[in-house]
Amino acid sequence: MEELDVEPVVTKIPAVSDGKHMGFAWGPGDILVYETLHKASGSSFIHEVRKDEDIYSPILRKLFNESHHIFVGLQTIREDLPSKSRKPQFVSISKNYRSVIRACMEELQQVAVSTKDGEAATQYGNQVSILLAIELIWNLCEVLFIDAAPAGSLLLHLLDWVRLHKADVDEKAREVLQSDSPAEHRDYWDVVVSYVLQGRLDEARQMLMKQATLQPAARNMYKLMDTLLSKMPFFNPSGTQTLTEFDVKWRHWHEEVDRCLQDNSFASNKHLEIICKLLLGDEDILLDHKELLGTWYHFLVTRLLFCHPTVKPAELHYYTQSCMTMFLDSRSVPEPLDSILLAAFEFDIHQVIKDCSIALNNWWFVAHLTDLLDHCKLLQSHNLHFGSNLREFLLLEYASGLFTHHSLWQLAVDYFDHCPEFGRVYLELQIERVPLDTERKALKVLRICEQRQMSEQVRSICKIMAMRALRNNRLGSALSWSIRAKDAAFATLISERFLQDYCTRGTFSDLDLIDNLGPAMLLSDRLTFLGKYREFHKLYEEKRFTEAAKLLLSLMTAKIAPRSFWMTLLTDALPLLEQKEEEDIELTKVELLRLALARNLAMAIVKEGTVET
Repeated sequence: MEELDVEPVVTKIPAVSDGKHMGFAWGPGDILVYETLHKASGSSFIHEVRKDEDIYSPILRKLFNESHHIFVGLQTIREDLPSKSRKPQFVSISKNYRSVIRACMEELQQVAVSTKDGEAATQYGNQVSILLAIELIWNLCEVLFIDAAPAGSLLLHLLDWVRLHKADVDEKAREVLQSDSPAEHRDYWDVVVSYVLQGRLDEARQMLMKQATLQPAARNMYKLMDTLLSKMPFFNPSGTQTLTEFDVKWRHWHEEVDRCLQDNSFASNKHLEIICKLLLGDEDILLDHKELLGTWYHFLVTRLLFCHPTVKPAELHYYTQSCMTMFLDSRSVPEPLDSILLAAFEFDIHQVIKDCSIALNNWWFVAHLTDLLDHCKLLQSHNLHFGSNLREFLLLEYASGLFTHHSLWQLAVDYFDHCPEFGRVYLELQIERVPLDTERKALKVLRICEQRQMSEQVRSICKIMAMRALRNNRLGSALSWSIRAKDAAFATLISERFLQDYCTRGTFSDLDLIDNLGPAMLLSDRLTFLGKYREFHKLYEEKRFTEAAKLLLSLMTAKIAPRSFWMTLLTDALPLLEQKEEEDIELTKVELLRLALARNLAMAIVKEGTVET
């Protein structure tokens, strides 16, 4: 029966809180921590500390399982295809990875809300935060590196990125619209401004219409704002308009908005005047709405939207650092997430991977993202000093972690298979550490090894299982495993045990196995004898005495019978020697002579035994 996942128990180590010296040793998946005291007295406990608890979370296991299928599918994409036809496939795979992340995140959120255990809720909340950050980084990498959107399209993708990760405005809008008087709701203008900041101008117009109906006197002012919002051009990548034509059109619209502001068209309504300044990309007004923007990267995208809509990928870093500096408090230290996003905007892929490896608590994210980027030919120039490239190094680390889990180790095999340099070596080392708790699990491991021609590991597994079966007196299973291992010495030993059991009990156990040995009986002389001797019994039971006699004679003369079994063979010959020949079969003189000698010897032994008795 397979083990079930349970949440890891938190182990408190008193010596750590007491400030004592601690020693540790890295294991394949865990760490052993122990107290090191110079004095004779003291604690002698050794504590096992798990370094990756995520693989024991039932919900996150779905992430590992689903992403494994996507990973295997990615490896099948042909490299000889032109980059134009491969790029859509890579973007689709990236979105599949993100959808799996989001599905796990939503499930964790539901569990966090429904659980009554405060500590568990906190843990789930932390996991949601990590997945949120992972999806945010992955999405940005998809836009900048995998899809590699050009100028014009780039801003549209960045707007989608911000909208996806700043979804609180939709919840707030729902509250406003469900109220008795939306236009008088305290969050009404926050919703309108938030829509503008995200470039969702059609939704902003719909909200403004509710205000316009309440203020008939200001209807013209609201109509003018509605016109400005409706006229704002957005680049259409699938259209016929060139980027230059779009830029000219956008500048004309920008000048029109600026004229309205200079004419004081909205001077009597501070809210509309703020929106007008936002449309012009006024930095001071944008920074006044830090709370609605939430993050420096939202500020960056909004600033690009209203000031530099045709920004090129290579120009992003000019604006990124300045937006981050303006938005964040000068005294505050950037969070790891800020540094990772900054590195992405600066197109420093390797820094993104390095910072994520340090900041995140497992290798899942960096391993899969690096693999995808490597397939996109974005990491070709970066090899490590110790032989393996970056992709393979991270995949090996991730897969090694999976191998410590009682069932996820099966996923790790495919990751090792797709590491051409060191994957097989790692697999050979790790597969030997899988505990063979049940015969079913042993067969799984064996099948994996046989498929990959790992003959040494196959023999090792079969020997372990054969020894275990023999200790439990399960001779049939032991013989079966020794045959799979092609271990002649062990097969001989077990065959001896079968023959000893026969001498003791007078019958064979595991007849199905012995009856169907086939060519496997040639593995050793003793196994051959066991199989043929059982065949003799079957012929005798079917009253095919002549054939039985011939077979018994061949067993006597082939010198493969153990010396301790000669008496049994001679005893078996006695009833055959008394049989009358019903068929006219000519026996050679040599055969007659041997049969006569066998008969005389058998009779002498029997008589001698009778006299002694």
